[in-house]
Amino acid sequence: MSRHALRRTSTVLASALLVVTLAACGGGSDAGSDAGAGDTASGADGAFPVSVLTGFEEDGEEVTIEERPDSIVSLSPTATEMLWAVGAGDQVVAVDDQSDYPEDVPVTKLSGYEPNVEAILGYEPDLVVATDDTGDLVAGLERVHVPTLVLPAATTMDQMYGQLERVGAATGNVAEAAQLVAEVREGLEKAVAQAPDVEGMTYYHELDPSLYSVTSDTFIGQVYGLFGLTSVADAAKGGDGYPQLSEEFLVAEDPDLVFLADSECCGITPEDVAGRAGWDGLTAVQEGRIYSVDEDIASRWGPRVVDFAESVAGMLAEQPVDAG
Repeated sequence: MSRHALRRTSTVLASALLVVTLAACGGGSDAGSDAGAGDTASGADGAFPVSVLTGFEEDGEEVTIEERPDSIVSLSPTATEMLWAVGAGDQVVAVDDQSDYPEDVPVTKLSGYEPNVEAILGYEPDLVVATDDTGDLVAGLERVHVPTLVLPAATTMDQMYGQLERVGAATGNVAEAAQLVAEVREGLEKAVAQAPDVEGMTYYHELDPSLYSVTSDTFIGQVYGLFGLTSVADAAKGGDGYPQLSEEFLVAEDPDLVFLADSECCGITPEDVAGRAGWDGLTAVQEGRIYSVDEDIASRWGPRVVDFAESVAGMLAEQPVDAG
């Protein structure tokens, strides 16, 4: 597996979301459920100081942000996208070396995988946003009184909506975040409504050429689930959300659709998949239902989830299928 693919897979494999209390932000929801219920925050709308619970629900700790931050460092591509989406882009002074969206973000050599506290402090941050507390990042920053907002990989739409709201609260952009949540929810609903009925069909989502995939319980799987699709990886043994499948397993499960998230990193094309030994009998191959997806958009649980859903809807509409 290439270094880029390994890093991307590591990001996708990150664990579940922190729970935070957040004020005056309406709850979000996925396409069909109530989101953000119970999320509250201290302080008035956009006011400081604001207290946010960062970390995982079972052991999270409250972090207080005394003033509106204007020197934010992001150590996560998803966090970077969230910051810009809620209107906090002008408050960000540096982002990690993997952040590449939106265009012209202040990319640096900072690493979110191996964070260096001293290098981070060189940007004089008053808030750091990260996906994981790697290498004692939070404790290192706490010693110099820099708050850290940790936003682990979301596994549900509700968790993503909650993170958007938390980013809004932490940066003083509460109203903007609430509006964004409403827009994302509406965008997902529209994308699903525009797609043909594929309820009950199965898919294989390829993370890399070594056949790592996703189950329906992952965030990526949740997006496909909005359309009524089910991952063949759900039947894999081990209970992991990102199992490595075998050629034999995939041939036996015979997915109706194949989505490739390794075209950019690894050059895998639909033609490559169709030419794999033993794959010529797969329904997806015979029916021409092999599609390349944008691997960055698919792997990030942020505001561009609507773009991902719209692309899936478009692929499904290219060749209407009979789920029966």
